[in-house]
Amino acid sequence: MFLAVLLLATLVAACNPRVQLEAPKDPIVINLNVKIEQEVRVRIERDLEDLLDDPELFGG
Repeated sequence: MFLAVLLLATLVAACNPRVQLEAPKDPIVINLNVKIEQEVRVRIERDLEDLLDDPELFGG
């Protein structure tokens, strides 16, 4: 009986669940291929067009 209790205690102690959190060794890379260039160009073109349409710009 003692041997059975000792064996049971050993098995219970050996099955100790453990949760371990570790930070990744490599940095996390998020690659976002977003094209903003077109929107910026349209805004600049509109602003430039408004500026060039100004009659006071060229002394008119």
